[in-house]
Amino acid sequence: MKRAGPSRWKSLEFKVYAVVFAVVVPLMVKTAMEASNETNPNFYRYERILSDGWLFGRKVDNSDSQYRFFRDNVPMIAALMVFHLVLKRTFLSLGTEAVVFDAGFGLLFLFGAHGFNCLRILFHTMVMYTFGRVPNKKLSIALLWTYGLATLFLNDRYRTVKFGGLLPALSFMDSFKGLIARWDVFFNFTLLRLLSFNLDYLWREPKKDKETKDGGELDERQRQNYALEDKDYSLLHYFAYVFYTPLFIAGPIVTFNDYIYQTRHPLSSITWKRTATYGLLLLCCIMLMEFILHYIYVVAVSKAKAWDGDTPFQISMIGLFNLNIIWLKLLIPWRVFRFWALCDGIDPPENMIRCVDNNYSTMQFWRAWHRSYNKWVVRYVYVPLGGSKSRIVASFAVFTFVAIWHDIELRLLIWGWLIVLFLLPEMLATQLAKPYENKWWFRHLCGVGAIINIWMMMLANLFGFCLGKDGLTLLLKDMFTTMDGWVFFVLSSVCLWIAVQVMFEWREEEKRRGVDVKC
Repeated sequence: MKRAGPSRWKSLEFKVYAVVFAVVVPLMVKTAMEASNETNPNFYRYERILSDGWLFGRKVDNSDSQYRFFRDNVPMIAALMVFHLVLKRTFLSLGTEAVVFDAGFGLLFLFGAHGFNCLRILFHTMVMYTFGRVPNKKLSIALLWTYGLATLFLNDRYRTVKFGGLLPALSFMDSFKGLIARWDVFFNFTLLRLLSFNLDYLWREPKKDKETKDGGELDERQRQNYALEDKDYSLLHYFAYVFYTPLFIAGPIVTFNDYIYQTRHPLSSITWKRTATYGLLLLCCIMLMEFILHYIYVVAVSKAKAWDGDTPFQISMIGLFNLNIIWLKLLIPWRVFRFWALCDGIDPPENMIRCVDNNYSTMQFWRAWHRSYNKWVVRYVYVPLGGSKSRIVASFAVFTFVAIWHDIELRLLIWGWLIVLFLLPEMLATQLAKPYENKWWFRHLCGVGAIINIWMMMLANLFGFCLGKDGLTLLLKDMFTTMDGWVFFVLSSVCLWIAVQVMFEWREEEKRRGVDVKC
């Protein structure tokens, strides 16, 4: 890790930045509210999308289907969490092994969550297990990946096929679809665990002592390569891992080797104080999301495409706050399920380690966004395809898989390829600029490059997840064909430059505190 420079927080430069932050950030919030609340002329177009809220008599923007599903079921998730933890501790006190309980409870939860559609998931599960046992390792890996990717297309195409349509006697099975009818959406996370178990089995090393020299516990990377005996890759452990309830719905993702290690060697990082603090911070995130949804209705605006007459600044704030809501709507469920796992003695990776607004590098952004998934694709896709030795090919493969895994849509596939194209200039610039990193002007040159990166990342994500083609086209047209648009572009770029300098200094501060965060 490069040594940190002297602190700049008290310099005149950063005092000026503090003044800019104090003015611009509240202005951004105010503009987002004006572009989406009752005072906006387009309000009538999306008012019907809003729901009755519980804060200060305000409406709430509960129009995002993903977060609505989670938000509406928080009481049930909390009750299930308590029931699971109490029941597991009871069974463990009676001598039941943790993996036996995880497998049994996981299968029961699978049926309750997806009803008889769980049979479709179990079918895929057993096919993958069978392919993982093919004696020829290369053929086995080829079959696993071929069938694994095929399940994404098969589920998308045939998820609504009824059991009664296959055999009339089975029509009763179509009446119970469990609590989550869209089983195929959550199967995508199951697929990652199916591949992890089978690939860890195929890549297994001979059993040997892999503990640290001082007898301490293994770190995360060592746990991923933790050597197990052949009998550990049993059907019981397979079910326990694949259907582990706290992480079943949406992760975070732990590898099979890591899961087995933690069931046998509880980590010292899991303490009552740390878990309780994590729970309080999670509650703060939930309340922040509630305030945003009650006062800034940008999700509803995007769904109704109700931005007619808005300025480029207003449209950009609709997009930016949409991105922040996407970040929060993913962070909160992931942290809820991670909190559940921590209470159960399993420490999965934290999925979001930086705020979405605290990013200037495309590469580092993807390391910090859905971090456990990033670690998964690095281990099982990027490295096997050559890693840094064939970075471009491996990156295209990674983001093609990421796009297909998210949804079978051409829009997301284009988004994935755009991300790779945006990565290339940063890779090249990083190599070319490295010899000059000690020059006084290097920080400012990096600031210019970071601004370009941020614009590209925002445009790609606004296209893929927020504004779509119509909204992004309107934003670009207004930005570069009107005087107000050009003024907005210049001023916003200046603000981004200031924000980037603060990000740089924040990372230097992390180094001064001895925090080695590579993103």
